[in-house]
Amino acid sequence: MDLSVVIVSWNVKALLEKCLRSLLSAPGWTLVAPDDEPAGARTLEVWVVDSASSDGSADMVRETFPHVGLIANAENVGFTRGNNQGLARCRGRAVLLLNPDTEIVSDALTVMADYLDAHPDVGIVGPRILTPDGGVQPSRRRFPTYATAFVESTCLQRWFPRHRLLARYYLWDVPDDREQDVDWLEGACLMARAEVVRGIGGLDERFFMYSEEMDWCLRAKRAGWRVVYLPQAAIVHYGGKSSEQVVAAKHIHFQRSKVAYFAKHFGAFRGEVLRLFLLGTYAWMLAEEGAKWLVGHRRPLRAERIAAYTKVLRSGLR
Repeated sequence: MDLSVVIVSWNVKALLEKCLRSLLSAPGWTLVAPDDEPAGARTLEVWVVDSASSDGSADMVRETFPHVGLIANAENVGFTRGNNQGLARCRGRAVLLLNPDTEIVSDALTVMADYLDAHPDVGIVGPRILTPDGGVQPSRRRFPTYATAFVESTCLQRWFPRHRLLARYYLWDVPDDREQDVDWLEGACLMARAEVVRGIGGLDERFFMYSEEMDWCLRAKRAGWRVVYLPQAAIVHYGGKSSEQVVAAKHIHFQRSKVAYFAKHFGAFRGEVLRLFLLGTYAWMLAEEGAKWLVGHRRPLRAERIAAYTKVLRSGLR
């Protein structure tokens, strides 16, 4: 098998169907059912891991795409564990972790697979990610410093949007139309050698979702592999359609994973300091939204945010 694709999905039936149609219409590839032996030209298998969707996603896959493998979970196992369930079934020389809210553009699969074949020291590649209106969604990153954690995706980023820590982290000094080695790539679409997966293992399941791809790329680089951003390949990403359904949970999972990443790689004490700081930022934002609600400014929006931030504080980000 040349390529195995893993798609973890939760309640995005229509987008999942579009994703699968774009994947299976990629030029030059032949779909092989999970139980069949690969034969012919370039072959791929596809695994959809459904996390107990309530919108009929699993039935849609069974009925519309009978040659696509389906792992139908009875509970929401999370993005990371779901990907590992799929990775355990993969037979390909390369694996592709793909979000269900994406569409493959043209020959992106071939471009990435050819690049891995031509560059044996490259372990992971990722494409340029486009927004539905044709813009570029930033997906390249340097590894964050500990100081970066206190600015990126906190209220401080809103106050200091051009801070030098953010400029370094987001690679603003390197054009996004240039092929380049990077520290890590966002996980909407990552192609990795099976050899990398065998060597470093799957995704770390202490991350329910978010930060898992940063940790994975870090482990790959520590094992001696290059990580490459390849703008010659492209996908369209509709972005966050699963997490948008549960606003508070999105905040909690994102910040918990952030704390877990820094605790893992910078030490438990620094992780705890970061956790307390983040809780402080949510307490500040809760007070800010409460004040705006009291003066009658866009009360439905303020009430929604108050509820979300209250749930974050109650979680303790533990």
